[in-house]
Amino acid sequence: MYRRSNLAYFILVSVFALGLTSLMLGVDAQAQIAFSSERDGRRLDLYVMDTDGKNQQRLTEHPGHDWEPSWSPDGKHIAFTSSEAKDIERKRPQIYVMDADGKNRRRLSNEFLSKWHPSWSPNGKRIAFTSTGGKTTGDGHWHIYVMDADGGNPQKISNGNSVDNWDPSWSPNGKRIAFVSRRDGRGRGIFVMEADGKNEQRVTEDLSDEWHPSWSPDGERIAFTSNMAGNWEIYVINADGGNQRRLTKNPHSDWAPSWSPDGKRIVFVSTRDGNKDIYVMNADGARQVRRRTKDGSDDTDPAWFDPAFAVEVAPFAVSSAGKKLTMWGWLKQVDK
Repeated sequence: MYRRSNLAYFILVSVFALGLTSLMLGVDAQAQIAFSSERDGRRLDLYVMDTDGKNQQRLTEHPGHDWEPSWSPDGKHIAFTSSEAKDIERKRPQIYVMDADGKNRRRLSNEFLSKWHPSWSPNGKRIAFTSTGGKTTGDGHWHIYVMDADGGNPQKISNGNSVDNWDPSWSPNGKRIAFVSRRDGRGRGIFVMEADGKNEQRVTEDLSDEWHPSWSPDGERIAFTSNMAGNWEIYVINADGGNQRRLTKNPHSDWAPSWSPDGKRIVFVSTRDGNKDIYVMNADGARQVRRRTKDGSDDTDPAWFDPAFAVEVAPFAVSSAGKKLTMWGWLKQVDK
């Protein structure tokens, strides 16, 4: 009886903590998809919309281009790539961050060389990105770097100076990074390495070009883009390289997959209706025709955020997607 009462107490406290965290994170707010669009006809800017395509709002309006949004785990900030830079840097793309409402825009990277593909770590403390190198490694090849979330302490983590590496994507537990690399005389493939750059392993073995790795929220699968069938389509593969499956199949191109935080859906870009537009399909590839943007312009780079699955770095380091399961598993251990 005591153990069950004790368990009930832990459940009540945990539910209260989750509820309080939810209020702090604004869980009642609408889940959103960030994306880039050139609908003004002059440049790429960042927008957000509800996951059903409604309530589209523009976040940036600056000279140059803004694209490749990446949500912070708590949903309070968005990292992105921008070509808005000082003249001394020849307007090479750099990594910026802003509040989720578009305010407080600030630059994180300040090297002379280009920076692309920001990807926020699950704990919110670091951002991975692609760069042509720093002051000592500007060798003409692309590398994967990691920096602190405030832009400090950039470190090259991908191996080798004679191969190109792009498109980093953090695993949900923060222990690994998927990325694209071209090496061994084969096409661009999907690789996985530890977060410190060790133990690089190739996941895909096809001789085609592959891009845009995106981890499933449970960390078991990686969605990606490939032209192995002669057209850009979206595939999914187990994180260990097994069970590769094609999700899209149509005469036009599909690319840039991003998982919903609950792992049930994937948002992506397609040209199946003429322009580049944002679509959503089930994670098994079903119901692909749910188009989200229809403005007649090109819309790309979708990134999904749902407040119900947010991670508050401080004071609560709790993820309602992964940590809830951990918490309930712990409660079960307490009841034994």
